[in-house]
Amino acid sequence: MQFKHPELLYALFLLIIPIIIHLFQLRRFQKVEFTNVQFLKNVIMQTRKSSQLKKWLILLTRLLLIAATVFAFAQPYFSKINIKNTRVETVIYLDNSFSMQAKGDKGELLKRAVQDLITEIDNKQKITLFTNNTTYKNTTITAIKNDLLALEYTPNQIDYEAVILKGKQLFNNASTSIKNFIALSDFQDRNTSFNLKNDSLYNIHLVKLQPVNTNNISIDSVYISKTNPSNIELSVLLNASNNQDISNVPISLFEEENLIAKTSISVTNNTAIFSLPIREKINAKVTIEDTSLQFDNKFYFNINTQEKINVLTIYNTTPNDFLERIYTKDEFNYNAVSSDNLNYNTIAQQNLIILNELDNLSVPLINTLKTFTSNGGSLLVIPSSKLSVSNYNELLGKSMFEEIIDIEKKITTINYVHPVFNNVFEKEITNFQYPKVKQYFKINFNNSPLLSFEDDQAFLIQNNNTFVFTAALNTTNSNFTNSPLVVPTLYNISRQSLQLPKLYYTIGKEHRFDVNVSLQQDDILNLVTHKNLTIIPQQQTFNNKVAITTNDVPDVAGIYAVNNKTETIKHVSYNYNKGESKLNYIDFKAYKGIRISNSLPKVINDLKSDLTINALWKWFVIFALVLLIIEMLILKYFK
Repeated sequence: MQFKHPELLYALFLLIIPIIIHLFQLRRFQKVEFTNVQFLKNVIMQTRKSSQLKKWLILLTRLLLIAATVFAFAQPYFSKINIKNTRVETVIYLDNSFSMQAKGDKGELLKRAVQDLITEIDNKQKITLFTNNTTYKNTTITAIKNDLLALEYTPNQIDYEAVILKGKQLFNNASTSIKNFIALSDFQDRNTSFNLKNDSLYNIHLVKLQPVNTNNISIDSVYISKTNPSNIELSVLLNASNNQDISNVPISLFEEENLIAKTSISVTNNTAIFSLPIREKINAKVTIEDTSLQFDNKFYFNINTQEKINVLTIYNTTPNDFLERIYTKDEFNYNAVSSDNLNYNTIAQQNLIILNELDNLSVPLINTLKTFTSNGGSLLVIPSSKLSVSNYNELLGKSMFEEIIDIEKKITTINYVHPVFNNVFEKEITNFQYPKVKQYFKINFNNSPLLSFEDDQAFLIQNNNTFVFTAALNTTNSNFTNSPLVVPTLYNISRQSLQLPKLYYTIGKEHRFDVNVSLQQDDILNLVTHKNLTIIPQQQTFNNKVAITTNDVPDVAGIYAVNNKTETIKHVSYNYNKGESKLNYIDFKAYKGIRISNSLPKVINDLKSDLTINALWKWFVIFALVLLIIEMLILKYFK
């Protein structure tokens, strides 16, 4: 029991007053003469005995009466926690990620959670509420009611540990306040660690919203599986949770909004196949019919007009045929020119320039190549065994080339995580037919090389947008041009020089692609949807291209036109991350001492119960009145 005014309890010292009165102010009895003395003594003894009992009863009732009155004025109350002079703070996390589209027993999980918040939380209570993409600080449910009812799903997921951390940061720094944090989510298992521990400063309540059905079918990916001169084979891969049968799921292919093909899934590999005629470009989407999550039932992709990468090889006297075989005319504008016949004005129009075993570099060429690389162009250096070290080091901007080593070395190590070799090999190869060199240059370079010799010395390195081999590739010095590594290495280096848009990109991840266009000063490129939603992405302008980087935007799936003012240059497609399509959830049985509930109303009622004050002063007033009546009855009727 606690008191609102505990200082009034000092008035209990007043209880000594009736005790003093009753002990020292005794009544005197009046003597009455009577003839029968023996009978008179008996009457006096009985009267004194009755009077003594009456006095103690009156004393007791008066003591209780005074005590009850003092307690009533001190205003006693009961509560589960000590809330006197304590501020109560409430922070709520509402998960509005796509997995909250799943249906519970009362409709979609997110919509049901919003209704419970509006219904259960007091309209005047100050709260802080945040979602995956919005924060409302020190507000009321009434103030944000319309925003909550209009709340949309977002692809931006916050890690659960980050949710707890952000919730704690939104509390006031006062150590005396009661901090209640409520997290409303389905707590989907995202294959990340979730270390949740008790914290004496915060009351953490997790409300786990559970769907009634965990079956879901989603479009995992779209890719071109085969290409021939007349057709493209387009493969659509589906995923199904809980080994769900998807053999009868219809799949439709649309170009813009026009249905152009429809098929069903192959049971053997969960893949549908579409055959499309070769076209210059196509903006399309694939759709399926599934009653569970809706965000993963559409998949956007596009094929742009084939653009060729400009590659220029500068050689001494004789060009190498292996480069011409790699850079074919269907994908590249490949030219080879001797250093004596080089037109410096053509360098700025190239995407990749290859210095193929030049012994010396002229000062004008060095300056032109420096300008070329600073403007976003890529440079590949294949050194000559007779190169001028000082000459090349002036171009590369550091003392890179050192001495030449006349020792035969095998090329044994591939940096599989490097973008040049990413997705080239199905698995890491540790034993293959190693190419070799007879002599190579020792270089001064600290980063991880793309290809290495058996003693971990570098064979191919990348420094920004410059790639450097450390050995000549002619057949006299090396058999590298005859190995299986030469094609993916040189082909992907050229692809790095002009990163053409892919079939599609995933929202929420960082992507970079190049637009082969020359812009006027102060011009910018925009991403525009068919609904005229315009986004200005992060971009860097070079002489003959614009490098676009996207990360947080766009955040809506669809096909975007890359526009220069009103001119459409090409299209790019973005799709939502399909990680939330897997309806697997965290098992909280291993988390001891954490408050877990599946009902928001229950959590709100428990918090209200913790904060409820059960006032007792009325009962003490009633008790005092009853004691007063008892005292009056004793005085009047007790004989």
